[in-house]
Amino acid sequence: MLTAKTRWDVKRPNPDKVNQLVQQLNIAPFVASLLVNRGIETAEAAQAFLYPAKQPLHDPFLLDGMQSAVERIHEAIRSGERILVFGDYDADGVSSTTVMMSVLTELGANVDFYIPNRFTEGYGPNEQAFRLAKAQGVALIITVDTGIAAVKEVALANELGMDVIITDHHEPGPVLPEALAIIHPKKPGSTYPFRELAGVGVAFKVAHALLGKVPEYLLDVVAIGTIADLVSLTGENRSLVVRGLEQLRKTTRIGVRTLLKQCGVNLAQINEETVGFVIAPRINAVGRLGDADPAVRLLMTNDETEAQMLAAEMEALNRERQQLVNDITEEAVAMIQDRFPPDVYRVLVVANEGWNAGVVGIVASRLVEQFYRPTIVLSIDRDKGIAKGSGRSIHGFDLFQHLSACRDILPHFGGHPMAAGMTLAMEHVDELRERLNARALETLIEEDFIPITPIDVVCSVRDVTLEAVEQLEQLAPFGVDNPKPFILLEEATVQTVRRIGTNQAHIKMLFEQEGATLDSVGFGYGYLHDEIARDAKVSVVGSLSVNEWNHLRKPQLMICDVAVREWQLFDWRGIKQVQPVFSALPLDKRLPVAFRPDTVEALQLHPHRDEVQIITSVEEAGRFSADGRYVVLLDLPPTVDVIKVLLSSSLPARIYALFYQRESHFFSTLPTRDHFKWFYAFLRKRGSFHLEKYGDELARSRGWTHETIHFMVQVFLDLQFLTLQNGVVELVNQPAKRDLMDSPTYRLKQAQLELEKMFLYSSYEQLKRTFSEIRGSQLYEEAKTWI
Repeated sequence: MLTAKTRWDVKRPNPDKVNQLVQQLNIAPFVASLLVNRGIETAEAAQAFLYPAKQPLHDPFLLDGMQSAVERIHEAIRSGERILVFGDYDADGVSSTTVMMSVLTELGANVDFYIPNRFTEGYGPNEQAFRLAKAQGVALIITVDTGIAAVKEVALANELGMDVIITDHHEPGPVLPEALAIIHPKKPGSTYPFRELAGVGVAFKVAHALLGKVPEYLLDVVAIGTIADLVSLTGENRSLVVRGLEQLRKTTRIGVRTLLKQCGVNLAQINEETVGFVIAPRINAVGRLGDADPAVRLLMTNDETEAQMLAAEMEALNRERQQLVNDITEEAVAMIQDRFPPDVYRVLVVANEGWNAGVVGIVASRLVEQFYRPTIVLSIDRDKGIAKGSGRSIHGFDLFQHLSACRDILPHFGGHPMAAGMTLAMEHVDELRERLNARALETLIEEDFIPITPIDVVCSVRDVTLEAVEQLEQLAPFGVDNPKPFILLEEATVQTVRRIGTNQAHIKMLFEQEGATLDSVGFGYGYLHDEIARDAKVSVVGSLSVNEWNHLRKPQLMICDVAVREWQLFDWRGIKQVQPVFSALPLDKRLPVAFRPDTVEALQLHPHRDEVQIITSVEEAGRFSADGRYVVLLDLPPTVDVIKVLLSSSLPARIYALFYQRESHFFSTLPTRDHFKWFYAFLRKRGSFHLEKYGDELARSRGWTHETIHFMVQVFLDLQFLTLQNGVVELVNQPAKRDLMDSPTYRLKQAQLELEKMFLYSSYEQLKRTFSEIRGSQLYEEAKTWI
C-alpha cells in the first residue's frame, strides 16, 4: 500500500451530457468530461469557450458611469488640464497604470502617474498624495485598480477642487466614494455582463471607450495584469488573456522583450505560466521592496538602454525578494517547530520584528504548503506598536469570516475565504492566535488537515492520445475558475521506473494498461522508486501535456500524487547492507520482526534493537499487531504456522522480505530412502562402525558429505535403530519398525527445506502468491483509505 498525500476529490460528470458533446464536437470523451465539469454543457457554450478569440468583447459603455468618465477625460485633454493616474504597486496596478497612461498619452493628454509606496503610504489613495497632486496643479485624478474604498480621500479631493474618476474591481463597501464617475463591474446596480474583470481589464475598457475601438496593442499588458491578479479566467477575461498572450508572443515593447530575454524565455512559447512565474513576480518584486515606478517605466519605455537598466534592476530586486522570502520562511519554520507545533496549533500565527511586510504573504503561502494549516505571518513595527501582515487558509476554514469575528482587535483587515491582509496592535497578536485556534477547534476536523486534490476526470491510459491532449490544450489558458485539469489513472501497471536528475530527486515512469503506454515524469518524486513494488497496480493523479523531443511528439503525464490500494511486497532477499535500506523506512511505519534473537547482531541492526519484535512461537505470533505498518521479516520463521498466525492477526500495508539465514539447508543433500536403506545394510554387514575415524572416508567413497552421514546417524538414533558410544555406531538387535517421518530430526530437516524453498529460494511471484494464499482474500479487502 502507498497512501496518497492528498484527499482526491473526484468529479463525476453527467455521462449523457458528455456523450452529447463528444458527438456534436467530435472531441475526446475525457475532454468533453472536463468541459461538463466546468459547467460548459452545450455545443454553443463549448465553442465559445474553446475559441475565445472569436468572441466579441462587451461594449465598454455597458459599464455604469463610462459615458460621464469619457466625456470628462476628453474635456480635460482638450483643455490641457493636468491628469494624474493613481495606481497600485502590484502587477495588476502596474499594468492598469500602463494601460491608462498609454491611451491618455496617445490622445495627447497632459498626464503623469503616481503609485504610493507600500511601506511609507500603504495601499490606496491617501490624503498626503492628493494634497501633493493639488499642489502640482492636477485637475483630474483617475484611479486604476484602487479607489473603491477611498471615501474620505475622494471627499478631500472634492474639497480641493479636483475631480476623481475611479476605475477599480475590488469588492465595493457599503458606502461608495462621491466621485465624478465610478467604473466598476461589481458596483451596485451594474448590468455589465461580466463582473470578474481585473483592474487592468477595467482600465482597458476605459481605453476602448476613449478611443472608440479596441486598442489591440494594449492587450499584452492586459494579459499580464489579469493573469497576475488571479482573477477568474473565464468569460471576457478568457477572451482578453487569449488575445493578450498572442499579442505578447509578438510584442514590440522593448522593456518586455528585454526582461524576457534576460530570463531566457522564447517569445514564441509564452503562455499563462510565463506570465505567472516569470513576468509577474519580477513586477511584483519592485513594489514589494520599494517604489513600483520602475515597473511602469519598463512597460512603457521606448529606449533600449533604459529597458536594459530597468530589467536588470528588476531582476536584482526579484533575487533579493527570493532571498528575503527564503530567510523569513526559514525563521518562521523554526519558530513554529519550537513554539507553535502544528500538532497543537490548528492555526499558525507567527510574528517577528524586521520581517519585510511586502513578502509576508508569500511566506504565509509557503508555510501553508509545508504545514497545511491556516497561517498568518506578521511583521512587527515596534516604533508604531503595530503588527502588519497577511494570511492564507485551507479548505474548510473561511479566513475572512473568522477574522471578522475578531474585528474588535483588527482595526484594518480585508480579504476573502482563502487570503487576507490585516493590521493590529502588537499586544493583540497572542490574543488573535488564541481566538483563531479556538474557532478552528470548533470548525476543523482531522481530515481537514489533509490537502485536497480536485480530480477533473478518470480515464484509462488508452484514452490519453496525442490528439486528445492537443484538444485538452484548447482549454488553456488555465487559472482561477479554469484550473489546469488533473486526471486520474486507476490500477495502471508500472512497466519501467527510474530516478532522474543530478540528485536523483525526480522520477520517470512508464505506465501500461491493456497494451497502451504513457510516459510520466514526477519532479521531486524520486522517492517513489523505493515505494512502489514491482507488481503494484498504481493509481496516479497528474496533468497532461505534449512532450516534444527530436521532432517526436508524445503525451506525457506530470505526476501530482500516487497511491497503491493493495498491500505490497518488497523483495530484500540477497541484500548485503541491510542497515542503510532499513533506516530509510519511516520510523513511525516500520516494524522489524526476527524469529531468532541473534539475527539483530548478525545483520548489524543493533542501533535498532529496541524496535525489533522477537517472535519465537505461534503463541507470540498470535499477539502480534501490525495493522497499516511496514513489516520487515528479518529472518526465516521456525515454522510456516508462525507466519500464518503472524499475518492472520494483523493487516500490514507492506511486507519487506529479507529472510536472513546463517546457513542454508536447501542445497545440502537430503538422503533418500535408498540412502538410508544402503547405510542400514552397510551397518548390519559390519556390525559396528567407527564413525569418528571412518565416517568422512565412507562419505567420500559414496559421494556424500560429512553432514549426510551424521544426519542419517542422528535419524537412526531418533528411531532407536542404533546406538552411538565413543564414536562407534552399533545396530540395535531387532528394532521396532518405524517410518523415517517418526524422526524429529528428519521432520525438522524437511520442514527447514520446505521453509527455504517457500520463502528463501522462491521467485518474487511465488513468494507474493504464498503470502496471498496464507492470508486468503483478507489482504484484498483492505479499507479504501488511500484517497
